[in-house]
Formats: sequence, C-alpha cells, structure tokens
Amino acid sequence: MAARTAAATGGQDWIERQFKVRASGSTIATEVRGGVTNYLVMSYILVVNAVILSNAGLPFPAVVAATALMAALFTGGMALYANYPYAGAAGLGINAVVAFGLVKGAGLSWQGAMGVVALEGLAICIAMALGIRRVLLDAVPVPIKLGIGAGIGAFIFAIGFFNGGLAIGTGNPADPVALGNLNSGTAIVTVAGLLLTSFLYSRNIKGALILGIIGATVIGVIVNAGTGGATYSALPGVAVMPTSLFATPDFSTIGAVFTSGANGIGLFEVFRLGFFVAILTVFSLMLSDFFDTAGTVVSVASEGGWLKKDGSIDRADRVFWVDSLGALFGGIFGTSSNTTYIESGAGVAEGAKTGLASLVTAALFLVSIFLAPIAGIVPPQATAPALMLVGWFMFKPILDLNKIGNIDFATGFAVLLTMFVMPLTYSITNGVGAGFIAYSLLKVASGKSKDVTMPLWAASIAFAIYFADPWLRQFIPK
Repeated sequence: MAARTAAATGGQDWIERQFKVRASGSTIATEVRGGVTNYLVMSYILVVNAVILSNAGLPFPAVVAATALMAALFTGGMALYANYPYAGAAGLGINAVVAFGLVKGAGLSWQGAMGVVALEGLAICIAMALGIRRVLLDAVPVPIKLGIGAGIGAFIFAIGFFNGGLAIGTGNPADPVALGNLNSGTAIVTVAGLLLTSFLYSRNIKGALILGIIGATVIGVIVNAGTGGATYSALPGVAVMPTSLFATPDFSTIGAVFTSGANGIGLFEVFRLGFFVAILTVFSLMLSDFFDTAGTVVSVASEGGWLKKDGSIDRADRVFWVDSLGALFGGIFGTSSNTTYIESGAGVAEGAKTGLASLVTAALFLVSIFLAPIAGIVPPQATAPALMLVGWFMFKPILDLNKIGNIDFATGFAVLLTMFVMPLTYSITNGVGAGFIAYSLLKVASGKSKDVTMPLWAASIAFAIYFADPWLRQFIPK
C-alpha cells in the first residue's frame, strides 16, 4: 500500500514539475477533461482526412493510421516541449488542395503532392530558424490580433453551422446561402446536440462539451439506425457500431515522398511543372499554413488567458517550432500538412491550461491507430454544437476592443475585413491577408504610414502576391 502511494505521489510530482498544473491554477482532472474534449472535437479528422485524400489515390486505411500517428506526435510535442493545451493534426484545406489541386488539377502523383507539402513545411522551418515567424507575429497590432481571434470564432461557428446541416450553399450567386433542411436526420442530430450542449453549459455543468458530443453521437447512432443507415451512408463507420474494435495499422504512406515513380522522386516531382510554377505553388501553401497557425495560436491564447497585453505569449517559439515541424513531417508521413487546431479552444473552454491536456489528447490519438473504428463513430453533426460554442468563446475577446482606446478608420476597417472574410471565404489566411493589406494601405491613405512596420509591409506584399497567384500564373513559362 505504501509503495502504491509513493508511486502515485511520484507520478503527481513529475506531472507538476513537467506541466506546472497547480501553478497554472488548474487541476489534473480539469486537464484530463480538456484533453479528452480536444480529442473528441478533432477525431473527425481521422475519417475526413482519409475521405479527402482517397480522392488523390491514397489508401484509406493507411491515411487513417498515419493521421492518428502524426496527430499523436504533433500534439505530444506541444505537450512536452511547449507546455500548452494546443492540439494539432492534418489540416483541412491543404488536404483538399493536395487531392483536387495538385493531383487532379496539376497531374502530380499523390507522392509528388505530398512532396509539395514537405517542401512548404521545410520553408516554414527555415523561416522559423531565421526568426521571421516570431518577428511577424509581434509586429501585428493588438486590434488586428483581436480581429483575427473574432474572425476565427465566426469561422469556426460557420464550420459548425454548415457541418451540422443548418445552412447550405445554393449555388445561386444572388442568394448563395440558405437555411438547411431542418427535417433531415443530420440536422436533427445537430439541433438536439446544440440544445443539450447549450443547456449543460448554461447550467455550468463541468464537461459540458464532452457530454454534449457523447449525447449527440448517441442520437446520431439512433437516427442513423432509424433510417437504415442512409443518414451517414457516405461516411463509412460513422454513427454505426463497428464490427471490430481493432484495426491493424497500415503505414504505407510514411516516407512515400522519397520513393521513385514514373515522374521521379516524389519530393521533387513538382518541379516538372516548371521552376517558377513550383516555387509559387510552394509559396502559396506556405503562406496559408503560416498564417492559419498564427491566427489560431493567438485566438486560443486569448481564450486561455495567456495572451499578454502586447499580444505576445510565453514560449511562442516552442509552439511555432512544433507546428513548423508538423507541416514538414505531415508531408513525409503522407497525411498532408499538420497544423495547430482551432478546436484546441474546446479544451481550453473546459479549463485546460497546460500541456497535460495535450498529452491526454496525444495518447488518445495514439490509441486510435489501433482503435480507428471506434474513433470513426462520432459524426460531424455531433461535434458541430461544440464548435459553435467554441466559436462564441473565440469571438468574446473582440468585445474588449473598446478598452484599447480610440480605433481609427484604418484599423477598424481592417478588423472588420479580417473578421468577415474568414467565414465568408472559409479561410483564415484570406481573412488575415485582407486585414493586413487594408491596414497597410489605409494607414498610408490617412497619412499614418509610420504605424506600418516593415514586417507588416513585407507580409502585406506577400499576401498581395498570394491573392494575385491565379493571375500571375498566366505569365509564368511552363
């Protein structure tokens, strides 16, 4: 008995030394709850990433296994090196670029497309080593940072709203968005989950997001069974009890970028499109990856209370190093670029403050390598309510904008663009770019060009090139 007590005490001492849980004002139970919440709101990526990348010819089971392993390594790095409750995995957006832009559009093999991801990750690592990433983040004015956080909040709310089937795209330019079919099975799961989660949260029930996700998943299984499996027929393994709890992992995508194919080694295949086209392709992905993470890190830090008044956070370099390496190894592992997830805010909303939460999330992803069928049960509509609530948490800091003092037109309009372009274009990068360019140009127009720092000018010019990418390509020889 004494030995067990000593072992438990020793374990708790290690946790405190490593993560400083008590010093941060948290508890082990709170961190565990936050870590489980992050896993639940992120677990959809195991299936969704495989669904998207299978369009590029990648084997579905291999993508599931590699996605889980890479998410575990990425999030474990955040836990042990950065000591923040950030979690990460394969990023939505770039995986679609890989499947539909690089493979189906540009004609690259999937190994070549992952080579592009690895190259943009390498470019980000170089920028990190040169200190460019930290300098640029510190150069962004605090109001713009608040606008980025609010924009991401609106964006993640929109993701939940659309994923939940509460809104649909009409394809009509005059009326592009409409209310979804509220009588559909998926919408019923979303609405029931939103009512349950909102009720639990309004009653200050601990673990409201976790309980809401679990409850909505149960509802999803019932609804799916009631429709004979038709509700989730397009998503294998979702909202159904799996026939097997275990799956033998397939790691065939790992290292495939270094293999030789009909078009040469995958890592360098993009250069057969032409040197300048290759550079522009890598640059566009790098810029997207770069600022998606910057916006996410700032927004979650604001929610967690560790964003300082000057807009900086402690150990930021460690966070960005983990993220940079995630981009590089995401390509090498064949999962597409791995990035810090805005869904990390869900765990923070549950009270998580340290890397212990991320360690829990990483452990669950590691187990998912073998238990992928169980992880795949959670339908997107079960996590949609949690994302909508997290959207509110992310949006809240913008309400403090008036405390900063007088906001001039240049700053205010840049904040407005940042906030609305993100959800309207479904891109954090587009919102950040629009805000940066507007801020820089309007400051010049109002005679306050001295307010624009050189790093911000450099970023604005880079974004101008990013937005002009489709136009520039017609002048680049192939």
